[in-house]
Amino acid sequence: MPANVPVVQHEVAHPGDPSPQTCIQVARQAAILAVTAADDAMTAMCRSRSGAAARLEAAMHAAHKEAVEAERWADRAEQYADDPTMPSSAPSYCAREAVGHAVRAQSAAGAATTAADLRAELERKLTAGEYAERETERRREEAEREAEERAATGMDADNRDRAVRNRYLAEGHVAELGWTAGHVRVLEAAESGRLYWREGAARQAARRGLWSGGRRVSRDRTEALFAARFLVAVRQDDGTRVLTPSPMGQVALELARLHPAGLHDSEQAAYESRFARVRRRHKRRDDQKAAARALPPLDSSARNLYRKPVTLTEQRARAERDTVDRWEDEGGHCPGAHPAVNSVTSPPVRLILPLHRHTAVQPALW
Repeated sequence: MPANVPVVQHEVAHPGDPSPQTCIQVARQAAILAVTAADDAMTAMCRSRSGAAARLEAAMHAAHKEAVEAERWADRAEQYADDPTMPSSAPSYCAREAVGHAVRAQSAAGAATTAADLRAELERKLTAGEYAERETERRREEAEREAEERAATGMDADNRDRAVRNRYLAEGHVAELGWTAGHVRVLEAAESGRLYWREGAARQAARRGLWSGGRRVSRDRTEALFAARFLVAVRQDDGTRVLTPSPMGQVALELARLHPAGLHDSEQAAYESRFARVRRRHKRRDDQKAAARALPPLDSSARNLYRKPVTLTEQRARAERDTVDRWEDEGGHCPGAHPAVNSVTSPPVRLILPLHRHTAVQPALW
């Protein structure tokens, strides 16, 4: 190529929806053209002779109907452009509908379909500069929405999605547990680390490590949750058994908190719900009643799919801990950071393991 030949650089055009302002302008102009066509059709009908009156009246009504629709879509374009909950393509869709009705109004009135020329504004390709400006505006709006969502929920987008999925899981599985609010209270007591079993009774201690006295907790619900493996027990040297939620019990507790409407109002209602689920599995009435008295385990799909959301505060705290650990692993030293020294040695504990590894029911607490 000769050196004196200039190189022509073509500006790349990008496809994209027109701006909301363009959509509103096009929709409003289409509505004006449609109304004008309807007015012209009415004028022609009023001036017509008797022989053509019926045809012109039909044309007038058809044009008027299309004009009304064009104005309606123009109004919607303005409303949707101001509504942040609507998709970004909504104003463009409304504008196209308004143009379509305007074209039909002009056609019904027997006028030139000049409204069809408005489609070019909606179908025009964006230049590189317009596309970059549009992308910048879109990203700015997304950043503003994300900041608002984070301020309201304390979570980023991934964890908000995780919370939504957890609520969906809860709606599908909490009712199947056959629980009442009392079962949730027992698990919450266990989650606090203060639920213990001693001398055939369940109690919630005033504080951890003080395994005497405290508020009484339902014995029947505690036994049922333990038998169904929602609770695990750790035997202390004095024979006390400290009860804590099992991994399945912790997930079930979180789901029950997310969907309290799935809990039953009374023990009788919960029993009837469990009975309805097991009645087909057993032929004898006594077997049905015995199965209904036991709590069913949480469905394995819920256990596998549940993921606890992590808040932004928890993420920052975890990042700080990871930074300190990494610094110390690399030989660094953090001033003021000293390993915790526990002067009191915890007494040895023994886990209570189930008698039968593959059974769904644990042995009794006593």
